[in-house]
Amino acid sequence: MQAMPGMPGMSGMASSVDTVGAVLFILWAVAMWAAVAVLAYANRGVVRPWLYKASVGLIGLGVVGQLGHFQEHVSQAGYWITHPMSPAWMTPWANSLSRGMGQIDTTKPSLGMEILHLTGNFIFLAGLVGIVLITKRATGHLQSRKWAKMGVWMQGIHGIEHIVLTVSVALGASRAIGLSTWFGAIPPGPALTTYRVWWHFVANLIGTGILALSLYHLWREKRAVKAGYGKLAEGETPEQPAEQPAGAKGRTSDGACPTCTDPSASEPAPKLVGAGRTT
Repeated sequence: MQAMPGMPGMSGMASSVDTVGAVLFILWAVAMWAAVAVLAYANRGVVRPWLYKASVGLIGLGVVGQLGHFQEHVSQAGYWITHPMSPAWMTPWANSLSRGMGQIDTTKPSLGMEILHLTGNFIFLAGLVGIVLITKRATGHLQSRKWAKMGVWMQGIHGIEHIVLTVSVALGASRAIGLSTWFGAIPPGPALTTYRVWWHFVANLIGTGILALSLYHLWREKRAVKAGYGKLAEGETPEQPAEQPAGAKGRTSDGACPTCTDPSASEPAPKLVGAGRTT
């Protein structure tokens, strides 16, 4: 198994495969944020035929990216459980990407790892923004939009954390500075490894859960979303009518019930006797 010495850092020279993988991974993130910008601008105008499919594609790429990102944190947490006193560990493919990204400055061994996680987080964030964008034209209060907005806020804060970690290393700090390192106060060793591994695992666990809930509601509300883009099939309605209670069946929108049997309706109307008195 390949370890990150002291928490940060990868060892070994970067190969051409490492370099190509790192470039492609960064381009993936750049392309997603370019798509976010295009979709946000295009959604301000009239509906265009490609908007819906492009938004779905953006969300799909974000989901794929987060699945890979989250499994890395699951692997690190699993390795810590069996090796709690060892340096933090990364999967071989993550190590490869880190080596490729670390070529930006080979004098800072942990820089590649920081750039890798920064990139992964912004791929995830772009996918969440995609859900917010695709639900923009839908009418009514959508649960998918609510959960996606929550995810954007949380993942945005998490992204700022990774920016701070990456910039601190790039500027020459002896160790990354951020919430997940207690602002550099924890010295390298098992304590730092434990704190940082579990801090990021929990953050990604919560973020992935929010993404899953948002996707679940997006699937349930897909007709309302499609209606905003004119994508409904003939005869399909934006929303399924909610099932009416047994007592409400047969009623019209004004509350009348032409088919209901009202016990009081069978009683004869009272007869007036004298000046306004009833029998």
